[in-house]
Amino acid sequence: MIFVEDKEIVIPGDILADEEYHSGRGTFKENDKVCSSLVGLVAIRDKKISVIPLQSKYIPKRGDVVIGEVTDIRFSMWNLDINSPYSGFLPASDVFGKEKRELNRTFDVGDVLFLRVVDVDEVKKVKLGLKGRGLGKFRGGILINITPTKVPRLIGKKGSMINMIKDQTHCEVIVGQNGVVWVKGEPSMERVAEKVINMIEDQAHTSGLTDRVRNMLAKLLGIEPEEAEYELGEPESVEESDELEISEEVEITEIIEISEESDELKKSEPPEEKEESKEDEID
Repeated sequence: MIFVEDKEIVIPGDILADEEYHSGRGTFKENDKVCSSLVGLVAIRDKKISVIPLQSKYIPKRGDVVIGEVTDIRFSMWNLDINSPYSGFLPASDVFGKEKRELNRTFDVGDVLFLRVVDVDEVKKVKLGLKGRGLGKFRGGILINITPTKVPRLIGKKGSMINMIKDQTHCEVIVGQNGVVWVKGEPSMERVAEKVINMIEDQAHTSGLTDRVRNMLAKLLGIEPEEAEYELGEPESVEESDELEISEEVEITEIIEISEESDELKKSEPPEEKEESKEDEID
């Protein structure tokens, strides 16, 4: 028997279900009862019940794509903040091979990179890499941090939510699985995208979110009510607009597909070419 509904908000100690259900993340079993171990949203999948935290830090996992900021440069690596209790590092050998070069001439402190988690060891030392289509350095734009567990809601089914924001603001938007979002466009449109993304994070646990996002975009962009349906598409029913449930896992394929659309990253020079061009400028 189950005592809660899907997406219901619970607190630590709440009894969620009896022994017929399996205990998932964010839960524990006590006296054959599945109980919540944190404040979050109930997620029911078949006979497995989990609780997704409303607020959480990113826990790195091999294969994730993340956005990180260079915080330090050492002899053979760059250290990066990846919005996690654990910092990441990018080995120079991953960029230059066996060649020895000045690291700060390629990526300097403050640079923002789109990377893949290559490995996470037993002490949560996070090795990052740049091998893969679309990975590299961002140029300009702004960063927005959201709760990592709400990334699927921001993306939407098959990228529907994030594509609505991109289409209407004409901004490039890249989402990292660590909850860091990069946005680049006209400054006024960047702010519109930022407001909408923050609203999605605040209301990620609610239904009918797509329609509210559509209405907010119409208001911020100055689209008249009678024109909004034509400009932004017809409103969907609550069921159809419930884009993507908050879940334990983020679909990496959807994030990569969306990320590969970024012209900025495709136009980025590879590190070797970038360094040579800087040497030419200095000479």
